[in-house]
Amino acid sequence: MNVVAAFMRGPRETAPEASGRDPPLRGRISVRHLSVAYAGGIGGPAVADFNLEVEPGEFVCLLGPSGCGKSTVLNAVAGLIPASSGDVFVDDEKVEKPGAERGMVFQQPTLLPWKTVLDNVALGPLLNGHSADEADQTARSFLALVGLAGYEKQYPSQLSGGMQQRVGIVRALANYPRVLLMDEPFSALDAQTRATMHEALLAIWSEFRTTVLFVTHDIDEAVFLGDRVVVMSAAPGRILDVRPVKLPRPRQPEMLFSEPFTSVKRRCFELIRAEGAKGFHKQPGVSDVIGTRRQ
Repeated sequence: MNVVAAFMRGPRETAPEASGRDPPLRGRISVRHLSVAYAGGIGGPAVADFNLEVEPGEFVCLLGPSGCGKSTVLNAVAGLIPASSGDVFVDDEKVEKPGAERGMVFQQPTLLPWKTVLDNVALGPLLNGHSADEADQTARSFLALVGLAGYEKQYPSQLSGGMQQRVGIVRALANYPRVLLMDEPFSALDAQTRATMHEALLAIWSEFRTTVLFVTHDIDEAVFLGDRVVVMSAAPGRILDVRPVKLPRPRQPEMLFSEPFTSVKRRCFELIRAEGAKGFHKQPGVSDVIGTRRQ
């Protein structure tokens, strides 16, 4: 089975075989005037008047201080939470609930511990109407793609954190989504494993060229992975700046020390530092405590 060709044409389409390098035709994300307010929330909406267009096949990173609404935006695109106002579209289809065309990778792998690695990856295709043989073949092909051939019968508890996250990524891809939504998927990993996972993720993305919307609080991670870095303000989350990353692909670790990388990193750092301070001082009681200590 050619998983790249199958991915490019979708799970039930019959288009001619496509190379992983063909321009992607699906996966445009449009977020228009999105505002999200949680019931009982303190201090107003989590996200306010957020607007973003992501092109098919683009890798875009959402970066901002803690509590700025990055994950809220991602969850709205996933259809996991409703918009208070505004709209979200994927390929001009309004997002109103979760759907198989939007794969989600969370901070933790969220694998089913009682199922084997193979069964975890095969579950999505089975639920989407594929036969057991088709689902098994799809799962084996994706696991081989991320270097996990031979681990099919292992259980999640028998894998390292990085291996579990690889399973989580291909489980999402096995549903052939138009969009891959990733919510700080490597935040719990050590620095060396995280760097390895960055290269593994980019290798997968270069094969499929599915649209990726990636949430992170790590500036280096955002600049290394993304085509663009969207910098968000302190809550309520709005877009402060959108920085294109003019680094060639495939990305190489030595690019972390290049002038184009450090230039984007410096600008992002300045914005995040200023917004982080704003967010901190907006917290209830913080201003009073600081004022008391200064007296």
